[in-house]
Amino acid sequence: MQKKIGGALITLAQGDITKIAVDAIVNAANCELIGGGGVDGAIHRAAGPELMRELSSVRPPNGCPTGSAVITKAYKLPAQWVIHAVGPVWRGGDFQEDLDLADAHKKSLELAGEKNAVRVSFPAISTGVYGYPVEKAAAVALGTVASILRDGKTSVKEAVFVLFSKGALETFEKALESL
Repeated sequence: MQKKIGGALITLAQGDITKIAVDAIVNAANCELIGGGGVDGAIHRAAGPELMRELSSVRPPNGCPTGSAVITKAYKLPAQWVIHAVGPVWRGGDFQEDLDLADAHKKSLELAGEKNAVRVSFPAISTGVYGYPVEKAAAVALGTVASILRDGKTSVKEAVFVLFSKGALETFEKALESL
């Protein structure tokens, strides 16, 4: 499914984010930037050990704060860059989770723009082990990205949300239809 947003596109796809050719892949990273499970683990495995070596050199001293991101080369991935975005752990919705999730998407697009990336892929940040409800995450992620694309002040012309499960894809489709 695709939707035109200003002069850009939001595309939804089901599949493996490590197989989609883009300029930049957004990784659902943890604060320590040390690799993990889910999307993070898949991206690290596909990129190779050079990714972890570079992350060690760009990691902030106290870790990467929630809602923030860092960028590295993509190594063996079909992209030039990996943007390691730290989403929030869901704690019921009363601890600025929506704001932190929006900030992770904003920072990702900002970093992509700094590298003149045109096509960027996103996973469903925070919806795995971090427990963020997919319906809420879809609304925040798509709303934030659409707002930035509509504004037109970024090099990004296509944001591809790559969802692992059919259920997540269907949830994101409903959220995209309502934009």
